[in-house]
Amino acid sequence: MSGYPTILQPVLDTEDARGLAEFYRHLFGLHYRPGDDADNGQHWLVLLRPDGGRALAFQQVDALPAATWPEGAVPQQIHLDTTVPSADELDVQHERALSLGAKLLYDRSDDPEEPLRVYADPAGHPFCIFVA
Repeated sequence: MSGYPTILQPVLDTEDARGLAEFYRHLFGLHYRPGDDADNGQHWLVLLRPDGGRALAFQQVDALPAATWPEGAVPQQIHLDTTVPSADELDVQHERALSLGAKLLYDRSDDPEEPLRVYADPAGHPFCIFVA
């Protein structure tokens, strides 16, 4: 066996690559790959972690049906799990996510074992923030 492929990054399809990249850039404290920071109509953008590793990429598409989870005809298909260390931090990040344009889909923040909230990003992709 010669090894395994390496996962480089998740890629999110979106009707607004720049807008969705900006949402996640602010939500997670990421920065653009060199050259992607200029708004010159790119249809493929990459965000990097503070250490320079790839975090997320965004691909422009003409149309994208938004997930209708938890009910409806369009399932999540993929979602991002993110964690915070405490319930207090979950509340702080809840306010940040909403202020950046997220929509709350599911709230289980009062669960004593695993407080969590599920959101839709501005393009409709679900993501979770939970205490771990």
